[in-house]
Amino acid sequence: MTEDRVRPGGARAAIVHDWLTGMRGGERVLEALLELLPDADLFTLLHVPGSVSPRIEARPIHTSFVQRLPAAGTHYRRYLPLFPRAIERFDLSAYDLVLSSSHCVAKGARARDDALHVCYCHTPMRYVWDQYSAYFGRGRASPPVRLAMGLLAPRLRAWDRATAARVNTFVANSANVARRVRRWYDRDAQVVHPPVDIDRFVPAYSRDAAYIVLSALVPYKRIDCAIDAFNRLGRRLLVLGTGPERARLERRAGPSISFLGHLPDAEVAALLGRCRALVQPGEEDFGIASVEAQAAGAPVIALGAGGALETVIDPDVSADDATGILFAEPAAASLIDAVHRFEATTFRIEALRANARRFTREHFLRGMRAVLSNALER
Repeated sequence: MTEDRVRPGGARAAIVHDWLTGMRGGERVLEALLELLPDADLFTLLHVPGSVSPRIEARPIHTSFVQRLPAAGTHYRRYLPLFPRAIERFDLSAYDLVLSSSHCVAKGARARDDALHVCYCHTPMRYVWDQYSAYFGRGRASPPVRLAMGLLAPRLRAWDRATAARVNTFVANSANVARRVRRWYDRDAQVVHPPVDIDRFVPAYSRDAAYIVLSALVPYKRIDCAIDAFNRLGRRLLVLGTGPERARLERRAGPSISFLGHLPDAEVAALLGRCRALVQPGEEDFGIASVEAQAAGAPVIALGAGGALETVIDPDVSADDATGILFAEPAAASLIDAVHRFEATTFRIEALRANARRFTREHFLRGMRAVLSNALER
């Protein structure tokens, strides 16, 4: 939308994104940021060609030395200790505006001293803060990896905290993440919710019996909780998404659970449009998938924490406007109770769609345009 573009008065702009290896929530945000700054150059640690949307692939993409490391395209997380050095080596001295899209190290990029650095924070580096045990706890990582991270994590935390000072303005994707920014960085953050293209979702008024998980298959998403619950329920569950946890989760799954991997956007929209409900068993920073599900007329069964508290309306809050069921803890028993409660509740498609409209692409563009314009004026 032309009217939502930011033209920084002849100033050169750069966008720094952690990595480009698939289309997830962060990459949906990146698409919109590229629309806001159509002349910006794009920098990222590594890029797997063809892994992101044509809108992103069409831009010139500058990568770091991580791009050339062995098996970086599939096992890039093993190079986590090198990410701070890689992001700092980008030469951004020619840019007057740096906009970082960060859930790991992008916000640590070095802008020129007199340049403006705005960070859209999806979350502070989860690998060393709130989700450290999910990635490197006992049973999640091998003993050598746990030992190495025990030595490296304090340095990464110190670097992450110190480099927050390089950011002039923080923007968080949710009030949930704004609280983390305050906790870990001692900085305030404005909240601009991520963009959701709700118009690509069409509800089917006759729903299938299957439930859906739509998620990256990584530890903190707690897909294991959904697997255990649906093994016991015997209900049909479709798992959409890829990630390093897939093989482990497939071994854990029973016959009622199917793994469909990565699917094109149109197929995902069609499945959400006719599924019984979306299941979100882990704490989300924001949870774009839950808003997409509601736009498609699918209620959400979500852990009552994090972003779900901002996107899902439980019947206990408003029976008429309910959009899903919130449950108390990431455990199979709690999720099973939530499924039974869901199956005894009626949801209105009109309420689901109305709630999703709070998070449109237009809302995001207007919010970010205001943030950038005000920051540039200051």
